[in-house]
Amino acid sequence: MSRVGKNPVEVPSGVELAITGRMVTAKGKLGELSYEMTDAVSAALEGNQVVVKPVDESKTARAMWGTTRARLQNMVTGVSEGFTKELEIIGVGYRAAVQGQTLILQLGYSHDVNHAIPEGISIHCEKPTSIKVSGADKQSVGQVAAEIRAYRKPEPYKGKGIRYVGETILRKEGKKK
Repeated sequence: MSRVGKNPVEVPSGVELAITGRMVTAKGKLGELSYEMTDAVSAALEGNQVVVKPVDESKTARAMWGTTRARLQNMVTGVSEGFTKELEIIGVGYRAAVQGQTLILQLGYSHDVNHAIPEGISIHCEKPTSIKVSGADKQSVGQVAAEIRAYRKPEPYKGKGIRYVGETILRKEGKKK
């Protein structure tokens, strides 16, 4: 039995959720998201809650039960509140700035790194050493944050690079004389 799938998804006021066949669509103040469910699970709208149930007792149905419920919860949360990932840049001369639909990163390379900001994602730099990635789709926010981090991952000796806020880097001891 799925512990996650048993719980219904609460639909807050201001969010419209429509279930047509296998397609679930959520509209809110931050945009519109859709998700196509598998044939192994079914969802029903009961009042202001969505209840997800497996079609049968197969292993696939039980596996997709909690996954589908979590995806629907992320859709509802995304269109009502949104998701945010914060990154910090550590290193002398390392900085970031947003120009139009491009994030410009200076990371100690011989050239600036230009990262195109995808549709549905907004990036803000309050300080030159902090980046805030936000949007309605949890998967794409995490993907964009991971792509930005991959340009200069934190190294274990001095800790220089791009890291998530609150991430701990396992530090290594340097050479001894």
